[in-house]
Amino acid sequence: MVALIVILFPPLLIAFLLVMERVEEPLRRPTSQREVEEFLGSATVGEVDALAQSGIRRAMTRWRLRRRRPASPPGRRAVTDRGVRSIDDDSDLD
Repeated sequence: MVALIVILFPPLLIAFLLVMERVEEPLRRPTSQREVEEFLGSATVGEVDALAQSGIRRAMTRWRLRRRRPASPPGRRAVTDRGVRSIDDDSDLD
C-alpha cells in the first residue's frame, strides 16, 4: 500500500499543479481598457455594487461570468448614463 502511494503521489501532484496553473492564469491577467469600457456599458446593478464594495477585480469577475452564461430572461436591469433602467425599455433608442 505504501509503495502504491509512493508511486502515485508525484504524478497526482504534477496533475494538480497543472490544473491550478490553468485556474490561476486568468486571475493574473490584468483587466484591459476595452473590458472596462464594456463593463461600464453593460454592468448590472449587482456588478456595480460589487465594484463599489469589493473593487474592480471582483466586479470584472462577476461580469465575465455573466457574459459566459446564456442570455437571461427579459426584464433585466442595466446601469446607463441616465441611471438604472430596464434593458427592455426602448423609448430612448433612436
